[in-house]
Amino acid sequence: MTKIKSIAIPVIIGPTASGKTNVALELAKIAPIEIVSADSRQIYKYMTIGTAKPSNEELSLVKHHLIDFLFPNVAYSAGKFAEDALIATNDIISRDKIPVIVGGTGFYIKAFFDGLSDEPVSESRDLIRENLNNMLKDKGREHLYQLLKQIDPVSAEKNRDMNPQRIVRAIEFYYSFGIKFSESPESEKKHNFVPKYFGLFPEREFLYKIINSRVDKMIENGLVDEVKYLLSLGFDLKFNSMNTVGYKEIINYLEGQSTLDRAIELIKQNTRRYAKRQFTWFNKIEGVIDITNDIERLKNEFNLL
Repeated sequence: MTKIKSIAIPVIIGPTASGKTNVALELAKIAPIEIVSADSRQIYKYMTIGTAKPSNEELSLVKHHLIDFLFPNVAYSAGKFAEDALIATNDIISRDKIPVIVGGTGFYIKAFFDGLSDEPVSESRDLIRENLNNMLKDKGREHLYQLLKQIDPVSAEKNRDMNPQRIVRAIEFYYSFGIKFSESPESEKKHNFVPKYFGLFPEREFLYKIINSRVDKMIENGLVDEVKYLLSLGFDLKFNSMNTVGYKEIINYLEGQSTLDRAIELIKQNTRRYAKRQFTWFNKIEGVIDITNDIERLKNEFNLL
């Protein structure tokens, strides 16, 4: 059987506020690229200031995909991103352009290239597994099997022997990724794309100063009013999109649970913590070309793709 040749897709990764968008725009000056955004919050309409979306001017310089295309009440998953990113990537290539994936949501990127089989996608997955194992002890495997039948009948049918490990895994998968285990992208290879990673990893103290400054700028640019507008449309904390750093703190302020100064302090703190988790995730990826403060290296490497 003839082996299909792999196609390298440039991927610019890095923690929040590390300058990924600016680097991508620099790259657009020398190559016919289009950007596939891998950001789990920039996908939502009306959430602009708090997610640090590219400006209208920046969006006009190079075409972006998977930004600003869903309402905040729409649930989205890593599996759905993998499907949408594949459509966008094929579309870009069909028009003789170069797709470049840019973003800080590591599990979205992993879902696209590797599927969703084994890698934990968030801090919550271990907790989900622990809760399910406790449920198994307390209520037995029949109870878990009935739960699996409700959320994923196909997986339940395949596990009629009620093997507890497989049942727990299928339920854990559903609650971690938002898609049924029986419908997961891991079941078949849908493309021959492989990632070529370029990373931006500023010194942490320097990055934290940038984060603090950016949060102050968000407040100046109207983040509070943006949150008020979202709430007026009915988008509140019952939607996962709004349980996001920058939005949940302002909502608590508007509900009288904190002062504005305290909300701003918490946004900065929680954003720094998020950046720390991103560092941890990206440090596990092998073969990343570090382009921190070295845009010329990116351009040179890009020409070799």
